[in-house]
Amino acid sequence: MATDELRSPLLPPRRPRRVSSAAATLALLLVAGLGPLPSACCGTSRSRHSPRSSPPDPVELTLLAAAHDKGAVCLDGSPPGYHLQTGSGAGSRSWLIHLEGGGWCNTVRSCSGRRTTDLGSSKFMQTRINFTGTLSNDPALNPDFYSWNRVFVRYCDGASFAGDSQHGDQDGNGKLFFRGRRIWEAVLDELMQKGLAHSEQALLTGCSAGGLATLLHCDDFRARFSSEVLVKCLPDAGFFLNVEDISGQRSMRSVYSGVVHLQNVTEVLPKDCLLANKDPTECFFPAEIIKSVRTPTFIMNSAYDSWQNVVAPDSSSPDESWRRCRADIRSCNSSQIQVLNGFRKAMVDGLKAVGDNKDCSWFIDSCFSHCQAWFDNSPWDTPVAPRLGNKTLVEAVGDWYFGRSPSQAVREIGCEYPCNPTCNSLQLPAQFTTDLYYGKEKSDRLVV
Repeated sequence: MATDELRSPLLPPRRPRRVSSAAATLALLLVAGLGPLPSACCGTSRSRHSPRSSPPDPVELTLLAAAHDKGAVCLDGSPPGYHLQTGSGAGSRSWLIHLEGGGWCNTVRSCSGRRTTDLGSSKFMQTRINFTGTLSNDPALNPDFYSWNRVFVRYCDGASFAGDSQHGDQDGNGKLFFRGRRIWEAVLDELMQKGLAHSEQALLTGCSAGGLATLLHCDDFRARFSSEVLVKCLPDAGFFLNVEDISGQRSMRSVYSGVVHLQNVTEVLPKDCLLANKDPTECFFPAEIIKSVRTPTFIMNSAYDSWQNVVAPDSSSPDESWRRCRADIRSCNSSQIQVLNGFRKAMVDGLKAVGDNKDCSWFIDSCFSHCQAWFDNSPWDTPVAPRLGNKTLVEAVGDWYFGRSPSQAVREIGCEYPCNPTCNSLQLPAQFTTDLYYGKEKSDRLVV
């Protein structure tokens, strides 16, 4: 099987047509996970809310039609877009920008395929989505950011908002537009006109491929504001590793190499890394990027990320047991857990390499999850949220951003799996979480 056909993380979870009674199902699953939690590893619960009683209000899609003149277009040439929910009260001059994730495309073939999905064309994007997790306007679920201006930037370039090139498509009848960097700039320019330029505080976030984009653009985001504005970055599940998988191949590096060279991402790569004569592909990995980031950053990641492509690509899994382990960590045997612990060590070592940078913080738990801050059923702020250092994710992020922690750097690394009793063992299917986020109706698609 070719590299561009790997299931994870090149391709995101499939988005289903419908999941009935989603809110009720979620409530039942959360309730089922409650119970006394041992405090030896991670402290006791400090939950401060009751569950939301009604679903969030959908937020409309805004297309940047004028961005076409700047060449800021999706893979198929359609205009990019974003969803904006305006802030209120004390949050009216505060902004949270979230960059959508969704894997990458690293060949002409895979990028051509994405053009007929919402990850390559705004023609297939939902016109309305639900804002949950860090984007929620519910003060019980999102106490620190609920009243801010909150933006969800759609991902349709396949290179973490980093490329600037174009290429003929697979059939030779059209073009592929690799314009992620221009999309980033065009969206930010429009948001600056809508009030972002007058921010008193701002937070750039992103999940998965969007988490990588958050790291790549963090300092550029900071540079758009005066020194008086509080600006920080929160990459979620974007710390992908440059390591060998169990087949002895560096599959993730192969994916990134294709992205870097096909889409021409050099302009956004850290200059320190390039000046050290390192391969541009290496400079696309977070372990290298964070060495150059100067803006305060909070890296949120699972050390056992369920979508990391470091265990084995589907085609090279040596036996069925690895396929089961890759799908659910509870199916892994002891020897497989030892291998996963080796990947955990690689992540921890990568973070500790920037230990002298007090502006770099992290929250690395040992839960089998991916993107922990944007779904309603994520660990963001639920009674079963994982805890490290006696804090949940929502508490740790809030204390870090607003300086409520005793030290400038907030650094929590969980113990090896399965020692953390606060990890929710009730894993919800990726299709279920995606449906909650994007809504249940497929008829809401925009065609332009």
